[in-house]
Amino acid sequence: MALRTLRHRTGGFAASFLSMFLGATVIMAFAAMLDTAGGAGVDDVSEETLVTMASVVGGWGLVIVLAAVVSTMTLSVRQRASEMALLKSVGATPFQIGRMIVGEAAVVGVVASLLAVSLAAGGGWFLLEMLQDTDQVATSVDYAFGPAALSIGIGVTMLAAIGGAAATARRTLRMRAKDAMTAAAIESGRMSRKRVIAAIVFIAAGINCGVLTATIFDGKGIDAMQTAGQASIWFSIGLALLGPVLVRPVTALLAGPLRLVGGSSGYLAVENVRRRTQQMAGALMPIILFTGIATGTLYMQSIENGAPPVAGSSIPPDEAQAIETLNFVVIGMLSVFAAIMVINTLVATTTYRRREFGQQRLVGSTPPQVMGMVGMEGVVLAAAGVLFGSIGSIVTVFPYSLARTGELLPDTTLAIYLGIVSTAALLTLASCLGAARKAIRMPAVQAVAV
Repeated sequence: MALRTLRHRTGGFAASFLSMFLGATVIMAFAAMLDTAGGAGVDDVSEETLVTMASVVGGWGLVIVLAAVVSTMTLSVRQRASEMALLKSVGATPFQIGRMIVGEAAVVGVVASLLAVSLAAGGGWFLLEMLQDTDQVATSVDYAFGPAALSIGIGVTMLAAIGGAAATARRTLRMRAKDAMTAAAIESGRMSRKRVIAAIVFIAAGINCGVLTATIFDGKGIDAMQTAGQASIWFSIGLALLGPVLVRPVTALLAGPLRLVGGSSGYLAVENVRRRTQQMAGALMPIILFTGIATGTLYMQSIENGAPPVAGSSIPPDEAQAIETLNFVVIGMLSVFAAIMVINTLVATTTYRRREFGQQRLVGSTPPQVMGMVGMEGVVLAAAGVLFGSIGSIVTVFPYSLARTGELLPDTTLAIYLGIVSTAALLTLASCLGAARKAIRMPAVQAVAV
């Protein structure tokens, strides 16, 4: 049944496949630095740089990739809640349904991982070339892509895929068939206790890194990046996990203006966001991560570039270029991945609503009204993502500015922040409206029948 579902619903697994494919690519590309560091004739300095690049950048990439894969798997399983409830009503056991879901995730994970190998090999080679061009790794070091890259990349992707599918399906499988059908029709806005605890742990870790940056690393120069860079990542992940709760106050704040400007479309947009906080939270997560991580890392590097060198730093001045390159690699890799996840998740969420759009059109809504409703939902998501992503970046920007310049507010340009915010808003609105436009091309009667 798992293989038949994949065969007949390939579009429904597109978001999960893309997140696994890109995740495996990123992880394997950086893990290849471990294979390269273990090669013959690699000097100690080059080996240290390669291992650092793989462990630091690859480690953070691993955290973001796990979050993205689990998020898309969660979205995929939730969208099929009514299907699973129907299977239970005709006699399927929870174990059979769970095995089907895990089997689907495993197949998608295997295919995505294998297809990612060639792209990851090219990405790892490009990364080594960049390190050699900036004189951080000797030009005599030969590139290697082998056991470390394959085992780590495939292993993590499969773990995230199967774990995400199993964890998400668990709640639905515990319900009776009747209760599952009701839950599929009426979404609950409650978050699980485990998710709340995980969010608190991540937020606490981010705050802790920010406090360490402003206290222990005060006056230590570029050493403060050791904790400052982690702060916005941990904090942003924690806020992203709280998405179902965070989207509500933003919706309440924007409800009046949206209803005033959009009329019936604005009213429907507000009600949809309020009643679908879980789905909206899945789309909100990559927006928060993109905004928080990009803002925190770019401003941290901007502050460092304008700050005077400190004699007490354990990092020699000639290694500053290596640190700057590392930061830009981090922000480039994570931001591109998060941006793709914004598009991927929003397109998957909006495309799934084809039937809903058809029903609205059958009861009198025009295509422009449907597009207006989706656009206003995108405004809410963009506003919430930018707001809480900006809050997530504060635990990096303010402590690092205090540690390096003695001032809480950094003396840097607003252009960086405006560019990040504009990019996040543009990606959100373009993804929502583009997917909605494609969805309403289908005749309303046919969309309802699908």
